[in-house]
Amino acid sequence: MANNKTSRNLKPHIGIFGRRNVGKSAFINILTGQDVAIVSDIPGTTTDPVKRSVEILDFSPVVIIDTAGIDDFGALGEKRIQRTRQVLSQIDLAFLLVTDNQFGEIEDNLIKDFDKRKLPYVLVYSKTDISTPDKQLIKSIKDKYNKEVFPVNTANPEGLKAIVDEIKRLIPETAYTMSSILGDIIEKEDIVLLIVSIDVAAPAGRLILPQVQVIRDILDNRAVSIVLQFSEVAQFLKTTGIKPKLAIADSQLFYRKEEIVPDDIMLTGFSIVLARHKGNFQEYIKGTPKIGSLKDGDRVLILESCSHHVSCDDIGRVKIPRWMRDFSQKQLEFDVVAGLSVINRPITDYALVVQCGGCMVTRKQLHQRLQVAIDAGVPITNYGMAIAFMHGYYYRVMEPFL
Repeated sequence: MANNKTSRNLKPHIGIFGRRNVGKSAFINILTGQDVAIVSDIPGTTTDPVKRSVEILDFSPVVIIDTAGIDDFGALGEKRIQRTRQVLSQIDLAFLLVTDNQFGEIEDNLIKDFDKRKLPYVLVYSKTDISTPDKQLIKSIKDKYNKEVFPVNTANPEGLKAIVDEIKRLIPETAYTMSSILGDIIEKEDIVLLIVSIDVAAPAGRLILPQVQVIRDILDNRAVSIVLQFSEVAQFLKTTGIKPKLAIADSQLFYRKEEIVPDDIMLTGFSIVLARHKGNFQEYIKGTPKIGSLKDGDRVLILESCSHHVSCDDIGRVKIPRWMRDFSQKQLEFDVVAGLSVINRPITDYALVVQCGGCMVTRKQLHQRLQVAIDAGVPITNYGMAIAFMHGYYYRVMEPFL
């Protein structure tokens, strides 16, 4: 059954690029109608990418990433440029600003990067109050890239509506809407049993984000959620006689030998439903069985989408490596990369990539993160799917999606 339910609950990510002192920060202030970025005539004021959650007038809440000048120099400058280019994998739309009639190899290379990533972009001639655009240069840019170049007067902003209209035209709807997590599996008044772990790794006084997102999605589908700890499940089902349409458990429970729920109740994991919702699910399905053919000396990459406090029995850094070594009976090496940090080794050094549910990143960021491995032919899997595979639950928890 197709899943057409969507919600406008995501923030598109917009990156602002250009040479030093082209007016990137001033442009952000104009675009948002707020003084959210520091403006200075000193080149290099913005030294690292800075994220700001803002509202673009007449459009939507967005995350704007202000970047360092792409023409920076020196050893430190090269590092800043590298960080600026890393932003390309995190955004849904790019703005490329120019001024002083400077448009050359630097801008051409950036546009090549945009095109390579199939990233929509907008060209802006900034500071027209200081530098008059050369008509021939503007015409040559338009002819070469088949793109409009939008003028911006920093002192007296005008033409903003045309730029906002261009944002609306270019940002894909998927950047700010997302289909329901469970909308093609559950229906109105269905009962979904959520089985959570309250242990040393659980945050005090609250549920973790994947659990909250699933509960909200169940409510959006006008269904009923029942939240229990594992130890309460058997007694609840026995005394109430309730038979849920679906049970979703913390993936870490898949290591238990006891029955989680009876076989006549569909079962899956929080990480798995998020993997299907946001990740490349078909590649996960294809890559998961690779766990069964790992060899001595193979290196495995663990990707976390967030940075969090690491406990003594951390799921990504401790448990998954331990379970994978026990399951494979091989001597394996593991690297862990958190957030959207750089992967320092070539991706081809890895025999397998294991990605968390990705609750803290956008769908595009997750896909961009994994596409490098997919393009290189490196198998990928997901926390929940990998845990289920290693503990004999894999085909059971994949049943709802087959």
